[in-house]
Amino acid sequence: MIESLSSLSREQIAEQLQQLLPADQVETAQEVLDEARVDRFKKYQSVHGLYTAPRPAAVVSVRSTEEVSRILAFAQEHRTNIVPRTGRTGTEGGLETSVEDSIVLDCSAMDGILSIDPENMQVTVQAGVPLQRLEDTLRAQGLTTGHSPQSKPLAQYGGLVATRSIGQFSTLYGAIEDMVTGLEIVFPGGEVSRIKSVPRRAAGPDIRHIAIGNEGALGVITEATVQVFRFEPENYAFHGFLVDDMATGTAILREVIVNGFRPSVTRLYSPEDADQHFSHFSEDRCVVVFVAEGPASLAAATSAEIERVAAQHEHTRVDPELIREWFENLNWGAEKIEAEKRAMLETAHLGFTTEISVNWSEVVSLYDSIMTRIREEFPRAEDLTMLGAHSSHSYQTGTNLYFVYDYTIGCEPEQELGVYHAPINAIIVEETLRHGGSMVHHHGIGKYRTPWTEQEHGSAYPMLQKLKESFDPQGIMNRGTIFPAAGAIPPEAEKPELGQPQLD
Repeated sequence: MIESLSSLSREQIAEQLQQLLPADQVETAQEVLDEARVDRFKKYQSVHGLYTAPRPAAVVSVRSTEEVSRILAFAQEHRTNIVPRTGRTGTEGGLETSVEDSIVLDCSAMDGILSIDPENMQVTVQAGVPLQRLEDTLRAQGLTTGHSPQSKPLAQYGGLVATRSIGQFSTLYGAIEDMVTGLEIVFPGGEVSRIKSVPRRAAGPDIRHIAIGNEGALGVITEATVQVFRFEPENYAFHGFLVDDMATGTAILREVIVNGFRPSVTRLYSPEDADQHFSHFSEDRCVVVFVAEGPASLAAATSAEIERVAAQHEHTRVDPELIREWFENLNWGAEKIEAEKRAMLETAHLGFTTEISVNWSEVVSLYDSIMTRIREEFPRAEDLTMLGAHSSHSYQTGTNLYFVYDYTIGCEPEQELGVYHAPINAIIVEETLRHGGSMVHHHGIGKYRTPWTEQEHGSAYPMLQKLKESFDPQGIMNRGTIFPAAGAIPPEAEKPELGQPQLD
């Protein structure tokens, strides 16, 4: 980890921040600073009270764009690292501090729903607006965001936009980048840029995407305008099928999608992953799940196509009510996180995930190669209690695979990530790149996939690098996130020596 780059001491940083903002917006209590060092990536260490990342100088709660601008100008002047955050549901270390005496910039208090425009089907919100609150507000008016990640009860809009979030209904409504029509971002030095909301324009490159997905490594998103949709739950239709293998399930998903139909939910579970979600009916087979929704005629046509495609393949039908029950319990909130913490302490057992994307032609081959390599090469394979995968977001050209691995921990808490997650994650990332896929589908690069950023982008990496050089020349924004930086990669994120073949 990197020692402080700031021209000020940690005491001076805190003192000057208290001059820039009301004192109650600058927090320096040790407990608060410790909790601010990490996100959910280090959940096992955190539950044991272990905080190994550098301690920040302060956590600053901002209440306006002007305050964000003021803090970023201060940080640039004194070369002080900034780690922006809102809902704190990150899972890849993007909220982890990699530099001593950083400023954690919390935008959660910027929680105003600024406008709801049903004629133009859009809403404008500040970065700290909780997704669940906006969704509840819209549903009371017969509208929906269409965005439903598992973190929905906790997530806030700044983080959703900054990490290129995706929701469980993405095949119909799209991901966050499809929903954002305009936004506001503050860059280092305090410059505020606003991108107006229009249906489409051809006025050069789409500059929204400089901000969307920047993970706080280029600037701080303070406001977003997003599309909304009609909410018609009375037209939901649920479909479930058991099939014998991933190849059959993939073929069903692909045909529905490439024929032009867009169910809101399109999922395929491997037998192992299915058993932890559908053990009451999965029968150690693959489970295919669809949900059709929208206007009645559209939902009916989508349902008919799902049934037509499934009929072309050998399958066993699942009672739609069983799929409905699963659908209604998808999300996790504070209570599930607390239950997970208790379980980790009691059993020394947890689950981790790595999600990627790949073209249709490579799905089954990639799945097979990853499962084989982990079983044969992972040195602690005897500690694995589950290894499986599911597809949960599909496109005209391909789909994602969400690899899930649970294990019983047979080492000290501070060694867990290096012993278990790092080698498994490395196999998944390396095989995905070898098959021409993307190493990350929707969780973001954070600090734990940064070692592969250049490999991910290949000859296009200089384009990404120039954004960092242009918008953050002092390197003060979330150092070590997305962009490789000397000393900023956590030890647990370093590439293990796995002896796998060179990439094609």
